[in-house]
Formats: sequence, structure tokens, C-alpha cells
Amino acid sequence: MEVSLSNKPNYFIEKVWNMLGRNGTEEIKWGIIGCGDVTEVKSGPAFNKVLNSSLVAVMRRDGAKAKDYAIRHNVPKWYDDADQLIDDPEINAIYIATPPLQHEEYAMRAMAAGKPVYVEKPMTLNAASAIRMKAASEKYDVKLTVAHYRRAQPMFLKVKSLLEEKAIGAVKLVQLQMLQPQNSDLIAGSETNWRLNPAISGGGLFHDLAPHQLDLMIYFFGEVNRSMGISLNQGSPYEVDDLVTGHILFHNGVVFNGSWCFSADEKTDICEIIGTEGKISFPMFGHKLTLSKGNDEQEFIFDPLQHVQQPMIEEVVKYFLGKTNNPCSAEQAIMSMQVMDSFTK
Repeated sequence: MEVSLSNKPNYFIEKVWNMLGRNGTEEIKWGIIGCGDVTEVKSGPAFNKVLNSSLVAVMRRDGAKAKDYAIRHNVPKWYDDADQLIDDPEINAIYIATPPLQHEEYAMRAMAAGKPVYVEKPMTLNAASAIRMKAASEKYDVKLTVAHYRRAQPMFLKVKSLLEEKAIGAVKLVQLQMLQPQNSDLIAGSETNWRLNPAISGGGLFHDLAPHQLDLMIYFFGEVNRSMGISLNQGSPYEVDDLVTGHILFHNGVVFNGSWCFSADEKTDICEIIGTEGKISFPMFGHKLTLSKGNDEQEFIFDPLQHVQQPMIEEVVKYFLGKTNNPCSAEQAIMSMQVMDSFTK
């Protein structure tokens, strides 16, 4: 008796889709919307270095710059119109690397076209926008991952491992401090100061750097019970707050205190996780992790990554092919957006 696939149980169909990927492919063929400075080294080249992944096309509204990027990076196609890239039948996944203002719009278009989306952090301008993006992913049944890529880097995986091993006993408190001058070299280069335009970025350098830090706290400690903060402009010549302080109480009882100042006369980047039996200390933008217990200290040094997003992109490709779980879901990213909103409102 001949049986069509449509007559098989739903679990069988899902199993086949998971083997080949939801779009029936064994390779993720990427299109980048917004091939600006952040994609030059941090992410762009990695799409061709990850197994079962290739970069097929890039898009930028300035066609000459899109063409130049494609030539320099050996990308077969370039566009100056996002819809043309989304509609390209060869492309089966979209990476959105524009400023946050465009994240929701482009993600909606891509998901409506049935193409999974990997979107830069912060996920979008605010939590309300992020919730709409999550709803669209569910409506169209299309995968959505947020580029909180530090989750996949070796140093932060080591932190998570130490916490799971209870290397410092029960965690009680986290203290984070980020002090930077106005012209911080931690900020990715760009032709314009869009990061200092809240209508485009969501609100200053805090919205550019803090998503990394807050997402890791959620990755380490889970769901947030409540959060609150203060933000104000203490001297920035731009229409953004340059000082933010915030507090989080996690459901597991861990308390987080964070301070960010982007008009300081010094550079400080330190996170301390304090437990009943020791302390884990590390920078968010460095390569050395210190485990302190009593009078003993153990240091772990990690090599800088050539392409900082490559480990995350590898996990995203596996997820889009149905081989693993979502490395950073919309639901998880919404939590960090809600925390940022509570700190800066």
C-alpha cells in the first residue's frame, strides 16, 4: 500500500524536517541586510568559515558600498534593496546587521517570506518591539535568533561551567562596572554617530554595550524577578544618557548591581560574581578570567577570536538546520530588553 508523506504522523514529518532543516536544505545560504562596519571582521567572514554555511549575498542601501563589500569579501551577489535580497530564491536565511531602528521591519519582512532570521543585538529599540518580533516568529512558524554572541565564546562558557560546578559555592551577588571616556575604543567604527541618536539606537552607548552584559547575566542566572534603575545625561553633548545604574533580582535570589558611565576619565571593565566560597572576576571585553578562593587565585587566559561571532554563528547554523536548540531565543532576548527599559525609563 502506498502511503503519502502527508498521511504520516506529524512527528515523522518533524523528524524529516529536523534532519534536513525546516526549509529542506543541508546548507544555510545567508543574505546580510546591512553590510556595514560590524560585519567586516566580527561576523561577515565567519559565515563562510562555518560548516554547512555560505554567504550568498549582501545588501546596503548605498549600492556602491554593497558592491565594494561583495567584491572585497568574494560574495557572489549584492543588492541595494532589502526586498530583493529577501526574495532571492537561493537565500534561505537572513542576518540583519543594520542599526536597531530597522531590526523589526526587516525581520518581519524576512519571516513573512518564510526565512529564518539572525538579528544583531540589541534585538530592537525596546521590549515592545521585541515582543512583536517574537509574535511574528510564532505566527509564521519561522526561526528567530538574537546575536548575543558572547554566550558561545570560550571564556563565558567557562564562567557558566564554573557556576554550574559551584566552584564559588552559592552565588549571592554580582557587581559590574563599566567606565569609559566619551570616545571609547570599545565602540565599533561607523561613518555616523548613529549609536548616539536614540531614535536609531534606542539610547546611547549603554544600548550598544550593555546588551552583551545583561544577556550574559540572564544566561548565567535565569529569569528576572524585578529590575529598576536610574539613567541621566551628566555631560554628554548628545541627546542620550551617559550614566546608567541598575539593579536586578533574579528568581533564584541572586542580586545584580551595575554601573555604566560613558563620560568618565578612566577605563574600567569588570564583572565580579561573588559566592559563599569565592569569587569569579572577568572583563566583558577582555580575555582573562580569575577564580578566587580564600588566598588562592587561578587565572584562565583565552586567545582572542579572529571573528568574535563565529562560535555563535556555528550554533545558529546548527539550529536553523534542526540539529540543536536555539542558542538565544527571542524570549530570552526580550528579558534583557525589558531590563534595559527598566534601567533607562
